[in-house]
Amino acid sequence: MLRKYVFVLSACLFVGACTMMPAGKNVGDVGAAPPRGAEVLFDGTRRMLDEKWTYWEGPRFSSELPIKWAIVNDPVDRGTVVKSDDPAAAGGKYGAADIVTKKKFRDFRLHVEFLVMKPGGNSGVYLQNRYEIQILDGDKTPHGMGAVINESESPYFAYNGTGQWNAYDIQFRAARFEDGKLTERPLVTMYFNGQKAHTNQTISQVWGGPNSGLDGGNDGGKGVTDVPGGLKLQAEGHDVRFRNIWIKALTIDKADTDFVLNK
Repeated sequence: MLRKYVFVLSACLFVGACTMMPAGKNVGDVGAAPPRGAEVLFDGTRRMLDEKWTYWEGPRFSSELPIKWAIVNDPVDRGTVVKSDDPAAAGGKYGAADIVTKKKFRDFRLHVEFLVMKPGGNSGVYLQNRYEIQILDGDKTPHGMGAVINESESPYFAYNGTGQWNAYDIQFRAARFEDGKLTERPLVTMYFNGQKAHTNQTISQVWGGPNSGLDGGNDGGKGVTDVPGGLKLQAEGHDVRFRNIWIKALTIDKADTDFVLNK
């Protein structure tokens, strides 16, 4: 039977490569197209990588522009994707070559697809360049795959394994402040490959120290500031690949991030 494919972005009409992948049934599936009002942050092309992303120049930054993350053929489907093994991050030096969106966000709905090429592959998705949703093959602890790092259990049951595409669907509400003081902690709800993984998970701090992300060096990560941040992808010297990343900015007034994936 012929497989159905979906174009992630019409930009492929203007460049020599584009991302094509099996069309998902639900928004939370691998290959899901962005809904109305969402912005595509990565479509598999070098053009969009350079246009919308840059390096996070934290205290350990040691790479240089242009971004050294390579655009390579999708190992599963047609099209191209980006791989995270920047040479500057060899040996697990997170923060040395992480990439972050140039645009910054507060509340949002996010879809990210990733593929871990080898056992033990390690990366991460950082909300507001602060709060890590872990990517770590083989780890089922609160520091492991799909965990809101050090805050929740790993939903390892939903992981498709190495060599297969996976999807995080996330709704995030940023911390709230009054007169410069923290009044409400950030909240996140997440589906992992279409299965509910976290519901209104409170995030208590930035983990990993100053090399991890914004505010990581403030009061041991507890000194979160009222500053928006970009979406960050982590380089840890491993071959983890990304594609089909889109985001929709929201304003979530009520302290509730729970949502239902659209059919």
